[in-house]
Amino acid sequence: MKRSLQIQKILLDQVHIPVKLLTSFQTLGLDEKDVMLLLQIQQFQHKGIDFPTPAELSSHLTIDEEQCSRILRKLIQKGLLEIEQNTEENTEKIGEVYSLNKLWEVLYGEKKEEKVEEQADGTIFILFEQEFGRPLSPFEIEMINGWLDEDKQAASLIKAALRESVLMGKLNFKYIDRILREWQKKGIHSVEQARDASKKFHGNQTTKQESPRPKRDTSFYYNWLEGED
Repeated sequence: MKRSLQIQKILLDQVHIPVKLLTSFQTLGLDEKDVMLLLQIQQFQHKGIDFPTPAELSSHLTIDEEQCSRILRKLIQKGLLEIEQNTEENTEKIGEVYSLNKLWEVLYGEKKEEKVEEQADGTIFILFEQEFGRPLSPFEIEMINGWLDEDKQAASLIKAALRESVLMGKLNFKYIDRILREWQKKGIHSVEQARDASKKFHGNQTTKQESPRPKRDTSFYYNWLEGED
């Protein structure tokens, strides 16, 4: 009877690992460290910890906290890991959780090759990191993914909003989000329409000024109002 209870305890202390993850992770552009990190996230969630920190994850791996953060950003950029908001039961407190649903969809979906190829194009994330001069946080990456997937914003339009924020000297995600929402309200769905709206806006701002101010040289950033995407 005692041995039976021990076996039952061992069986309960398991984390399910999809065979397809072990056999197909290379086709997703992942390596062994990426897979182990995903399994550690799954292991923490099995214990009721839905949003483990890089420090917690690294404590069970041979890589440090900084490497964990880089891999988390990589997985989010590839669209294989998502950060979702979750309201705790019997309380209004909102927390964040890691979701592996996209990973399973890519692994077991009918069009996984096309989806992986689409998600692998991280030029928009690289552009943001270049402008901000630092790696993006998981929350910021998830925000960009939200513009792409939930709001159905074209990548070119998101880049245009980034350029506009640079032009205005207000480089932050809240301002970029405000630009995109304003364009959406006005029915702006192309870069050309965004250029026209920006020209009108800056023209109105110029006429409102009582005295001329020195023109800011923005050529270092983008000449997007005149150029092609």
